[in-house]
Amino acid sequence: MVRPREFNEEQALHSAMELFWEKGYEATSLSDLTAKMGIQRPSLYAAFGDKKELFEAALRKYNQFHASYVRARLQSVPSVKEALRAFFEGIVAEAYGEVPNRGCFCLNVMVELAPHDAKFEVLTREHQLYLVATFQETIERGIRSGELGDHVNAKALAQTFVVSMIGLTVLMKSRPDRTFADNAAATIIALLE
Repeated sequence: MVRPREFNEEQALHSAMELFWEKGYEATSLSDLTAKMGIQRPSLYAAFGDKKELFEAALRKYNQFHASYVRARLQSVPSVKEALRAFFEGIVAEAYGEVPNRGCFCLNVMVELAPHDAKFEVLTREHQLYLVATFQETIERGIRSGELGDHVNAKALAQTFVVSMIGLTVLMKSRPDRTFADNAAATIIALLE
């Protein structure tokens, strides 16, 4: 008879995600993981497989969270322009907050693993495409409401916003001069005009 797990698998996965997000794949050891997750190696292997499988599960969990977060941020304000302004200004503001800026876990994976590992290249690209679809829905909502002109190419602008979001998020890890960052965010939003 199989013994029931003596730990909360979802909580353990969340702890692993936090650690991978902070340290990256290569710098995170199995000892780091078991300590952070509060489980022994046999339990880790039984529940999640090896380190790479655990990392993949953590990335998938993060991507689901991040996708929901972005969608909620873009839908939280009736005005499309204001929602997008708040979104990009939020990326800047968060970097100057009290919590250390880890950037975006998926972007970190895009830099660390995607160039060398086809699975992570696909997972990060899928997330990018989901974000493009989310931005495109938001832009199309603005076109339908008349807030944005019907000449706007929603897909191309959505792709540009995702590239801009990636660039701004990576830039903010170095905490540039606030004026520099604010100007970049304002210029991104000006693409709506």
